[in-house]
Amino acid sequence: MNRIQPQVSGLSSEFFDGCNEGVLRLQHCKSCRAIQFYPRVFCKVCSGRNLDWVNASGKGNVASFTVVRKALTEGYKAPYIVALIDLKEGPRMMSNIVNCEPELVTVGVGVRVVFSAWSDTLSLPVFELSNEK
Repeated sequence: MNRIQPQVSGLSSEFFDGCNEGVLRLQHCKSCRAIQFYPRVFCKVCSGRNLDWVNASGKGNVASFTVVRKALTEGYKAPYIVALIDLKEGPRMMSNIVNCEPELVTVGVGVRVVFSAWSDTLSLPVFELSNEK
């Protein structure tokens, strides 16, 4: 399948390693305790550089979404759902919602992370609906 591949770098390797292990990892600032996504060299709150990684719950809520009805390339099968997910830990991330009909997705609905094989060497976090809010 011809899909756009994310760039794995030294900065993001901990995140992608976690994905391949079935764990959603987020950066954590040891100075101000902020949790952030996407990986950065410094904390987006206090600009500190004392960062480590924490395992996230993988739970969140849909902040916004759209249904793509015409695929960009042959590597994507339409329709698919692109969503902004507000994670329980605070950060917002863009991902896909899978394993449901688009009509079931609403703003505010609870979701949980699952991991999808994106390529032979990479899994990515996607979300499915959950009963939790």
